[in-house]
Amino acid sequence: MIVLTSKNLYTVVIVLLFIATSVLGYLLYQKQVAYDALSQKHQETVASTSLKITELETSLLDTRTRLGEATSTNQELATDLRQEKGRNDDFAEQIDEIAGTVGILDKLSKTDKELLQKYSKIYFLNEHYIPSDLSNINKEWLYNETLTKKIHSKVEPFLEDMLEDALDDGVKIWVVSAYRSFGEQASLKSSYTVTYGSGANTFSADQGYSEHQLGTTLDFTTEGINGGLTGFQNTPAYEWLLDNAHKYGFTLSYSEDNGYYIFEPWHWRFVGIDLAKALDKADAHFYDWEQRKIDEYLISIFD
Repeated sequence: MIVLTSKNLYTVVIVLLFIATSVLGYLLYQKQVAYDALSQKHQETVASTSLKITELETSLLDTRTRLGEATSTNQELATDLRQEKGRNDDFAEQIDEIAGTVGILDKLSKTDKELLQKYSKIYFLNEHYIPSDLSNINKEWLYNETLTKKIHSKVEPFLEDMLEDALDDGVKIWVVSAYRSFGEQASLKSSYTVTYGSGANTFSADQGYSEHQLGTTLDFTTEGINGGLTGFQNTPAYEWLLDNAHKYGFTLSYSEDNGYYIFEPWHWRFVGIDLAKALDKADAHFYDWEQRKIDEYLISIFD
């Protein structure tokens, strides 16, 4: 049995304190080593992070610079593109205008320029002129169905539409005269001259000056005048034509105040819907307008 004396107890305490101090010192040393390692790692991390931030800032600055340059370039390209588009649009418009002009010229080259000329004592149609294409008028629209009457083929559908619509309105209109050749007009004028002398010049054109040779002109009759022409101005047919003929491209050639022949309410000439409507709107007649103004409508005569 060990008996601790005061001296022994003191020694034990000293030893225990030494051991405790050594252990504590060792632990503190370990802590310091770990702290130093952690601090070193932190510094390295901070340094690395700072370097990366610097690199990122440099890269971002470079990116911003390149973005600014690209934006400037894009704006220049956009401006160039708009200018090029404008030039292309102008070029396209020019092409369309040229194509349109070529189309108009081609259409005009295929349209008989004689169709809108003034022939009553003004222009002359030679003896060889014959419309490009003639069709027989449907017997239904002839006063004398035993005869054959011809009309310019492109005018025929306009005539049929007009006479059919008039009939739908209860107005009967028949054709008594249509296309007449140079020779037929000469014979007709001769017979009138024999009968009426110089007075024939007031109502009958010389050959070459008759609108009938164009194949676009017709003389009409109606009920109540026995297939004749006299008194046509007093009929519902004449009133209907005054109100509606322009819608189908026909116009009255010789009005009451014309300076060429006597008033011929039965004599109607096809000039195309555009011109006929323009004349009606202006309360004018074909021979009232200058030839240059009339010629503007040749392009659309059969539209």
